[in-house]
Amino acid sequence: MGGLGSGELLIILVIVVILFGANKLPEIGSGIGKAIRNFKKSTSEPDEIDVTPGKHTVDNSAKSEKTEHKNSGE
Repeated sequence: MGGLGSGELLIILVIVVILFGANKLPEIGSGIGKAIRNFKKSTSEPDEIDVTPGKHTVDNSAKSEKTEHKNSGE
């Protein structure tokens, strides 16, 4: 129960051949294979994004806050 038997797979294959035609099947298979390889490659690579904010970014925001406080106080 829950698995696909050989009969079901044969019916699915016949429907795919009818929908796409026998000439398109190698192109579709190649595209699916490339997509799976790219997905596996992207999930196995470490993240290269550095999420640490730079020092100048923090300093600039602190300076702008000080300027706003000076202007509002006068």
